[in-house]
Amino acid sequence: MQIGPYQLSNQLIVAPMAGVTDQAFRNLCLRYGAALAVSEMLSSNPDVWDSDKSRQRMTHSGEEGIRSVQIAGADPDLMANAAKFNVEQGAHIIDINMGCPAKKVNKKFAGSALMQSPDLVKEILQAVVTAVDVPVTLKIRTGWEPEHRNGVEIAQIAEDCGIASLAVHGRTRQCMYKGFAEYDTIKAIKQTVSIPVVANGDIDTPEKAKFVLDYTGADALMIGRGAQGRPWIFKEILHYLETGKKLAPIKAEEQCTVMLEHLKKLYNLYGEYKGVRFARKHVGWYLNLEEQRQFRADFNRLETAAQQHSLVECYFDELV
Repeated sequence: MQIGPYQLSNQLIVAPMAGVTDQAFRNLCLRYGAALAVSEMLSSNPDVWDSDKSRQRMTHSGEEGIRSVQIAGADPDLMANAAKFNVEQGAHIIDINMGCPAKKVNKKFAGSALMQSPDLVKEILQAVVTAVDVPVTLKIRTGWEPEHRNGVEIAQIAEDCGIASLAVHGRTRQCMYKGFAEYDTIKAIKQTVSIPVVANGDIDTPEKAKFVLDYTGADALMIGRGAQGRPWIFKEILHYLETGKKLAPIKAEEQCTVMLEHLKKLYNLYGEYKGVRFARKHVGWYLNLEEQRQFRADFNRLETAAQQHSLVECYFDELV
């Protein structure tokens, strides 16, 4: 799949997830085979750019691969300025968020709330595409609510405005993450526009990945929650798409190595205090089985990086 001048090495993209797809997580996913990893959402409001959270999200030092930065907002001028600023900071691709269903985002008429106003969508897309000389991509949902799935209309606007590729999550904003993703709208969008279309939503196994590609005709897949605690899912899917066979489950020794590396990267990125707290949710995803409940409870009580590292090592030593 081609995005502007960038030829992706395969069809797998890491979805942007606030509080999850930081640089530590993105680099892990890239190493396991993802062709592109989109950054966490950045506000277009310059008043918040000096916050610790925004500065960390804007950091590209040590970044692997193509740098795609997602911005969110509802004001065309602010969005254009945010795009220019992030290109100056090293972004290779600007991604526009019109898919986030969170209330705190939607109440500002940003994220998926924008799908209620096609005219404003057009203004924002035109402003951002005109403002930068790098490819601009767009992430949307199928619509605002099940009774009003206007994803095809928004996709046509995106193509007319010069958007380089379009990612579509197979739910409406009203659906949040409930129920199951539907792929009929994504299929209809792919049949309507000529720009690359990326299918997103409930892709959590190699078999599901192949089904969604075949059913929608999409050019690529975007994987979010399916990669939480499983950055190796990209390797599994690639192997299945290429051979039709499933890889053997990841060995405990490799899982331990990945987790410890991930923890170290979190401590380095956020400092020990915040890193320890971010580590809790990631470890909860890595070890999410019912029989691992006690381990998670013990891990979540720890307050230092050394304690967390030691407990993970001990757990896998006993397991092996």
